[in-house]
Amino acid sequence: MQTLSALYPAHLDTLQARTRQALEREGIDGLVIHSGQAKRLFLDDNDYPFKVNPHFKAWLPVIDNPNCWLIVNGVDKPTLIFYRPKDFWHKVPPEPSAFWAEHFNIVLLAQADAVEKHLPYDKARYAYIGEYLEVARALGFDLVNPDRVLHYLHYHRAYKTDYELACMREANRLAVAGHRAAAEAFEQGLSEFDINLAYARATRLNNNEVPYGSIVALNENAAILHYMQHEAVAPQTSRSFLIDAGAQFHGYAADITRTYCRDEHPFADLIQSMHGVTLSLIEQLKPGVDYGDIHVDAHRQIANLLSEYGIVNLSGEDTLAEGIVKTFFPHGIGHFLGLQVHDVAGHVADDRGTPKPPPADHPFLRTTRQVEAGQVFTIEPGLYFIDSLLADLKGTEQSRFINWDVIDSFRPYGGIRIEDNIVVHRDRNENMTRDLGLN
Repeated sequence: MQTLSALYPAHLDTLQARTRQALEREGIDGLVIHSGQAKRLFLDDNDYPFKVNPHFKAWLPVIDNPNCWLIVNGVDKPTLIFYRPKDFWHKVPPEPSAFWAEHFNIVLLAQADAVEKHLPYDKARYAYIGEYLEVARALGFDLVNPDRVLHYLHYHRAYKTDYELACMREANRLAVAGHRAAAEAFEQGLSEFDINLAYARATRLNNNEVPYGSIVALNENAAILHYMQHEAVAPQTSRSFLIDAGAQFHGYAADITRTYCRDEHPFADLIQSMHGVTLSLIEQLKPGVDYGDIHVDAHRQIANLLSEYGIVNLSGEDTLAEGIVKTFFPHGIGHFLGLQVHDVAGHVADDRGTPKPPPADHPFLRTTRQVEAGQVFTIEPGLYFIDSLLADLKGTEQSRFINWDVIDSFRPYGGIRIEDNIVVHRDRNENMTRDLGLN
């Protein structure tokens, strides 16, 4: 297996080539990419956790240092302005010496507000890429986050380099270790809080280092799609457990979901059936396929499960035709994955940013692109018993098709989501999650 240091030069070559093309479209000389800066809490003297600009960490795995800058033009060796203040309150990062450092001209910056002397003099020929528009204006940049540049870079970010795939495999390895520890903690009857601690211990990542807040949901809480609380006290009975939790490595994300059941109940069988749905949908990820078509088939398969488990008193075909599935599966089938958990450019048709929005019937679909080799997706069908959506359904004509006593038997278990991370190759799919043994 090639090491990251061996894969990294080709990754940089790819970024340089994309940058040249983006600059040509804009007719400028280069980009100045800001890592970001600390954000102060309102009426406080502490900061929010720092989150780096994704455009910055695409070039190098520096994800925890604000006030850094990159100067790139697609041809010359990039310049990294690396922030190293004199600070006895906080840990100061060491001078860069990792495998990537030799590929940059490195300038050390002791004072954040003294960066201007290291930036290009003629800023009219450079674009600022970053979040802090007032900083860009103060430094004299007129061109800030130009659309033609961002559309091009975002679109092509969907095609991962070998270095990026290696980072994402490692992120999956960390996350799978966490999922195994969390499942064991659930079997021990621990609280959501303690299950989350078990996940953190296994991944060696704290709450600020994981790519998103972990969803650790017991029983009915599994019906809350983005459940962010972690109850400190264990419930009297732990019936079911849904965990949607990831990891990151060098700035690249994993995003995995599993659901478990401790009871001998049809809910346990339904979980296994949903594993089958996930695997079936993954098989459909092939170059040339429209990702939206996979989402539509997920609705068909879930309609069949609703019929098979007696949740509705219709055939799967009729359940789909009645539009009932949306009550039980109200989100999209998945999304791009990479530098961000919900990676960019899922709703465009080309690298000029031509919109390709989700269809009106499926507004929460995060990706409408055609599937191509080199892309990385999540596939995450779900089936939930959400009180508010069920109440809405009960007020419609379709209520007569629902077996409400069966619904009531499933409500205490919350819901199911099964999510894998998939690399699409030209001739096969690579399931980074299950290849590590998490079934």
